Amino acid sequence: MMNENKQINNTSQQLGEPTEVKQAMKSDSPAQINFNESGSEVTEQVAAQTNVSGDTATFNSENSVAATEKTAALAELTQQIESLKTQLEERSTQYMRIAADFENYRKRTSKEKEELEAQMKRNTILELLPVVDNFERARAHLKPQSDGEMTMHKSYQGVYKQLVDSLKRLGVSPMRPEGEEFDPNLHEAVMREPTDEHPEGRVLEELVRGYYLGDRVLRHAMVKVAAPKEDSPTAPEDQSSQAFS
Repeated sequence: MMNENKQINNTSQQLGEPTEVKQAMKSDSPAQINFNESGSEVTEQVAAQTNVSGDTATFNSENSVAATEKTAALAELTQQIESLKTQLEERSTQYMRIAADFENYRKRTSKEKEELEAQMKRNTILELLPVVDNFERARAHLKPQSDGEMTMHKSYQGVYKQLVDSLKRLGVSPMRPEGEEFDPNLHEAVMREPTDEHPEGRVLEELVRGYYLGDRVLRHAMVKVAAPKEDSPTAPEDQSSQAFS
């Protein structure tokens, strides 16, 4: 019997069978079989626990990596937000500066346009004023005698009135300097008349009418100004005659 067991052991070693199989082959007792089965279950439980521990460690490692990635992503997003805020502030400042420059440019061009229009208007009206002067001279000097002359007189006076009304609509108004103090900003003195009836510097007569355009002087009035009257010197003959009298 012992020889058979040795042979069986030798055969099992040659075939590479596990020791548990060899022991099972040596003994057919139920106790030995139960012990082998219990060992297998313990081995499986240990392996299962080992697998669970490994899975838990792997899960924790993955969570740590994910948390690190989330933190890095959040930091990058925060940096991007700050960068965008800085760019927005710069663009807002640039926009406000451009808007202010454009508003100044608009005001400047509007003012220049108004000044140019006023200058063109002024120049045009100045070209028409000599025509108005000629109408006024004709009305002052011409005295119609016949019916035909009166008809002609009324005709050109109608044209004169139409021209004056057009100038009024453009903002032109005449000066009335007679009796006022001479003002070099409004008047141009072309004559001086010595007199005792008026104080010195008083405007006696308007020779060429002056005009306003709005509240600005369009053309200065040419006027005659009062001057002090000088006493005539006594003749030398009178003085000599008085000396010998």
